Amino acid sequence: GARSGPSIMGGGAKDAWDRVGHILEAISAKHGSEPCAAYLGEAGAGHLVKTVHNGIEYADMQMIAEVYGVMRDGFGLSAAETGGVFEKWNGGILQSYLIEISGKVAGTADPDTGRPMLDIILDKAGQKGTGRWTAIEALMLGTPASAIEAAVAARNMSARLDERKAGEAAFGAAPNAIDREAVTIDALEAALVAGKIICYAQGFGLILEAARQYGWAMPLPEIARIWRNGCIIRSAMLNDMSSALADDAERNLMLAPFFSQKLKETEASLRQVVAQAALHGLPVPALSAALSYFDIMRTARSTANMLQGQRDFFGAHGFERTDKDGSGYHGPWAMG
Repeated sequence: GARSGPSIMGGGAKDAWDRVGHILEAISAKHGSEPCAAYLGEAGAGHLVKTVHNGIEYADMQMIAEVYGVMRDGFGLSAAETGGVFEKWNGGILQSYLIEISGKVAGTADPDTGRPMLDIILDKAGQKGTGRWTAIEALMLGTPASAIEAAVAARNMSARLDERKAGEAAFGAAPNAIDREAVTIDALEAALVAGKIICYAQGFGLILEAARQYGWAMPLPEIARIWRNGCIIRSAMLNDMSSALADDAERNLMLAPFFSQKLKETEASLRQVVAQAALHGLPVPALSAALSYFDIMRTARSTANMLQGQRDFFGAHGFERTDKDGSGYHGPWAMG
């Protein structure tokens, strides 16, 4: 962004944007000839969109790291070999800045020791707080962002290095090796595609809910458009996201025809990767959270009826019925 222009997410008074918008568009990154800058709404709308951008970034990075872990610990691939995989993926649907740099990071040798850089980087992740802000805002707005929340938690756990060492000493290292017939490189790619779609669906859903509750403009197709360059999560997939949101901004991105078809093609691989990772002790919290979100959101009859029964039993909170209109019903346990 500093070198060739950033993606600029404007918020605040519209008349202020009208005065300076042409300057911000001129200095912003460009996608072709289009400026990656736009007015997104009143008050803190621009700040919220930037925060959610960073929350998506946390989840995207974590899922890439999880797939790297499967290749490293499950397949026994070297850093350079994983770099080659990422480089190949960057030529397909996963083409993005994060996949591109992941390949470069994995393929780089330490100039001091000659060893792969990834082999000498301490596995304690830092953070500036924007992922946490995204998770907090999602909880406050009552909208699911489980993949982002899992990515934040994973960074928090990574910082607990001494506890993790004590855990391995107490319980032993997991049997990580995976049968390459059970999970293939192609399945990992497909799982990452599915996880990415779900992660973005949660992010855009959060922005939509903020627009509803705060009364902000928040043009979702425009947001996807200005993320196509000048920011960390720029990716080829954002073109299709912008088109899908232009067709119906109120719809969960997973249900847009293009992305629902992609999920139908990749869901089995996501399930396979998560299942094999669990069986072999490979932590994949963000991919697991994405799969759980997918399964909940494709289940018409959930298990929340049990939650409502429990809440009514201990707190007389009441519930709605499937066979009658209205709310405030109670179970017979309340009679005593």
